[in-house]
Amino acid sequence: MTATITPEPAGPGPTLPRQEFAHLAQRVRDAGLMGKRTGYYSIKISATATALIALAALGVLLASSWWIIAVALGMAFTLAQLSFIAHDAGHRQVSSDRRWNHLIGLLISNLCAGVSFSWWLDKHNRHHAHTNQPGRDPDLEPGALAYTRDQVEARRGLPRWFARIQVFLLVPLLFLEAINLHVASIVSLIRRHDRSTIGEAALMAVHGAVFFVAPFLLMGVWQAVAFVVVTQTAFGFYLGASFLTNHVGMPVPLTTDGLDYMRRQVLTSRNLRGRLVTGFMVGGLDAQIEHHLFPTMPRANLRRARALVRSFCADESIDYTEATAWRAYRDVFAYLKATGATLRIPTTV
Repeated sequence: MTATITPEPAGPGPTLPRQEFAHLAQRVRDAGLMGKRTGYYSIKISATATALIALAALGVLLASSWWIIAVALGMAFTLAQLSFIAHDAGHRQVSSDRRWNHLIGLLISNLCAGVSFSWWLDKHNRHHAHTNQPGRDPDLEPGALAYTRDQVEARRGLPRWFARIQVFLLVPLLFLEAINLHVASIVSLIRRHDRSTIGEAALMAVHGAVFFVAPFLLMGVWQAVAFVVVTQTAFGFYLGASFLTNHVGMPVPLTTDGLDYMRRQVLTSRNLRGRLVTGFMVGGLDAQIEHHLFPTMPRANLRRARALVRSFCADESIDYTEATAWRAYRDVFAYLKATGATLRIPTTV
């Protein structure tokens, strides 16, 4: 059954007053958690970029060897880690200078990952503003997957059959996520007519030359095919799996009337419980609740903010969802299965 948030009545009631969230925000600022972490990002960007260059050099040396597959896996992991940094730059977490954030995001996203930064940023900003709201959150738009019962019931033909078995096709679809991002970026750039399009397109063209053309010039044909396929599928799977548990299976507000900012963000987000390695693997997205409440907070500070936010939610009786990665993925699969369940129930005449 599709999870929904029933809007609260207007007027006096349990809705959290705006000034109460201001108190939480003040506590977060007083703890120094909104300050930029220039040193952290300098080291992280330098180390990850160096790893990418080293892998590229290793790929040239092993061009005729099947060890190139291991290089491709390492490349996919590194590209995903760089993409997480681009995500942070898009939220102005990296630098207090907006231009530096944009430049870092542009170089990493377009040049390294092959994804239009401006397209992604527009899409992601709308997601933050309307999290899990059908018709407003672009991440909830029906596509390969159906996220609500209404989306399932509106389908006909092959898409309807696809929704019926979507839980079984989820993992294969994750392997196609990188291709999906590349195609969506190219389509977006083709449709745009501003000056920045040329720069973004040029950077993506260089990306295409390095990751799709160069392998066939430097490697044997089959090694090149293996390198491209493994890099793109592993990169897509890693990104898709990292974002999958953030909101899928969480409440879907029918309307946000009567819902304050705090509840809109907390009730629709899920944190992952685990050690520091969990945060590293998913680029800080394990603290999804805190990230949605304070999007510009540097990733390195999110874990420290969790205790403050968790305590505040407990005091205000706001559900704070935190689960192990295993439980979170299980809940995602269960939700997608239940969403299409009506199509598997036989009807009687």
